[in-house]
Amino acid sequence: MASAAREKTAAYVANIERHSVRAKAAGATILSDIEEGPISPVEAKRHMFERTRARVLSTTAVLVMSGLAAGAALAQQPAETAIPDKVRLFIPYKDYSAEDNQRILEMYKWLRVADVSDGMDVVGLQDIGIVDEQIRALWKDTEKFTHRTVGIAVTARYVPSNRREPQMDNKTVSRWYGTITTEAFMKVLHPGSFLVIDAMDDGESRSIGSSNILGWKKLGMVGLVTSGGLADTDEIIYHKVPVWFRRYARGFRPGRNELESVNRPVTIGGVLVRPGDVVVADGDGVVVVPRERAEEVAKAALPFLDNVTRERYIKETGQNPWAKKPGGGPE
Repeated sequence: MASAAREKTAAYVANIERHSVRAKAAGATILSDIEEGPISPVEAKRHMFERTRARVLSTTAVLVMSGLAAGAALAQQPAETAIPDKVRLFIPYKDYSAEDNQRILEMYKWLRVADVSDGMDVVGLQDIGIVDEQIRALWKDTEKFTHRTVGIAVTARYVPSNRREPQMDNKTVSRWYGTITTEAFMKVLHPGSFLVIDAMDDGESRSIGSSNILGWKKLGMVGLVTSGGLADTDEIIYHKVPVWFRRYARGFRPGRNELESVNRPVTIGGVLVRPGDVVVADGDGVVVVPRERAEEVAKAALPFLDNVTRERYIKETGQNPWAKKPGGGPE
């Protein structure tokens, strides 16, 4: 059953992309008519019909593509469950509870990249966790700052493939998506997760596009940072999914890259990222805080908050760490 579903994926993709284009065209027509001036009752009814149709087309596109991505993830080739004697893993995996993740996220919800960087300096972690500036924000909201994101790292690593196919027909493409270049990390995404994809050397592979990223968002992903390729940027910006990336890419994953691991240590922009580390990102870039130092860094970073955020902090928490004592120092 899973194999049959995979074989239909390529055809579904083309159909959904066609729906998305039609939905956008319908919306553009409505806006154009309205801008020209008052409209008649008949035109108003037509607009209502077109708007409803546009919403249905757009929603259908997202839901179907999300379902296909989930199906591909479930149909992946089996992961290794036993480590051979000749293999050694020296950086252990540590699991954190949802409650502890939420506790840490609450501490970081006020902090910018600059604040966290200063906090890292204070606790002796100078030049640790600062991701290379070539990995940059896809979009910025300078009014409400909705691009600012903090989350708990979930990691994945894609590597260049050394396989080639005589022909990339629909069946072969579906097999690759389902068993070789899968999105198995979907199973471990959770509310508050920041997906970190190491795909530095996979060339023209577009590991991230508008359809799969919306599916990941539905599973709780709050943001994404990648050293690999990104496509469908217009749609991603439209949906306001926070993304930090290195380069654009146009080619699909089958025949180009393979999923190497999920929730193992990766490197992004010269920085080690482990599952459970804290990722903070905004217009200044990305900073990664080692989980074992996260609470210490957050406390050290708090005094560096800007004045506007200080006011919000005081109003929402009822606390004022910046208040002066009678003797002149902070309370």
